Amino acid sequence: MSARPTLEAVAQAAGVSTATVDRVINNRLPVREATALRVIEAAERIGYHGAALMRARLMERGERRTRTLGFCLLRRHEAFYRELGREISAAASRHARPGVAVIDHLDATDPAAVARQMLELGREVDALAVVAVDHPHVDAVVEELHRLGRPVFALLSDLGSPLRAGYVGVDPRRCGRSAAWAISRLARAPGPVAVFVGSHRYLGHEASEMSFRAYLREHAPQLRVLDTQVNLEDEQLAHEATLDLLHRHPDLAGLYDAGGGGTPGIIRALRAERPPGHARHVVTVCNGLTAEHRRALIDGVVDLVLVSPIARLAQTVVEAMHAALDQPPEARARAAQLTVPVELFIAENLP
Repeated sequence: MSARPTLEAVAQAAGVSTATVDRVINNRLPVREATALRVIEAAERIGYHGAALMRARLMERGERRTRTLGFCLLRRHEAFYRELGREISAAASRHARPGVAVIDHLDATDPAAVARQMLELGREVDALAVVAVDHPHVDAVVEELHRLGRPVFALLSDLGSPLRAGYVGVDPRRCGRSAAWAISRLARAPGPVAVFVGSHRYLGHEASEMSFRAYLREHAPQLRVLDTQVNLEDEQLAHEATLDLLHRHPDLAGLYDAGGGGTPGIIRALRAERPPGHARHVVTVCNGLTAEHRRALIDGVVDLVLVSPIARLAQTVVEAMHAALDQPPEARARAAQLTVPVELFIAENLP
């Protein structure tokens, strides 16, 4: 009969002192969570009889500590992201597990600058959720934070990194197909259709565009989709590109904006006096429900808006981050896909 593993054996297997193992077992003095987990995993691996007690006490300690959840959102000047930040803070404060939300805004668009800002915040919080482009710089930060035990969630637009903890947002495929469905039924005659994206580096924009094209190719071949307009979510670029489209395509039948930041420029262009010969209404679908979107819907400039339900989105991402933190570190990159249903609004059903 083999001897039961000793405290000294656990210390050797974990690469720590016996005093550290004693502190983990008895909760005598604080021990860093990563160190405590290493001790517990070593104890479980060699069959130490006190392993279950150590894990229970670590969980008990963790349940008492207030967690810090970090969020990297986009442009602070946009009403959508300001409201999203408020809803996230409210969701974090309402959650059963004590937590506080730290909201940061990514005003820079350069992927390297975005990655630096993500890493700076990610090192200071327990978990991070980001609205970011899919880029190797961003992937490297996700990998580094995963190594540090900080789960990273993609918010609104997915990331390609296999080490992300998951995605929270609407299904971009359904958004693209819903927009195409609306334009194919509301367009009054055949003609070209324009599609805008902020950047193909946003996987959500790319998936929406691809699904939009696929639906029209299958169900409305009389509508020809033009080359995609990339506006970098810049209002002035979107405005100028829309005016150019109206002049070059007086028979433009529809327009779908799969991004968000450039929408005010598109609306301004559609409100402007139409060029000679362009008397047809352009069926327009875009994202978001700001005061400007409401006016455009009421005035008939925009026909349909696709809306990410902000309160539900905030609650879902906060719950997902807590759930990830409740898991052992090795289980935090299982990439949960948590989609929330997109809401559709026209002028007649505005809340």
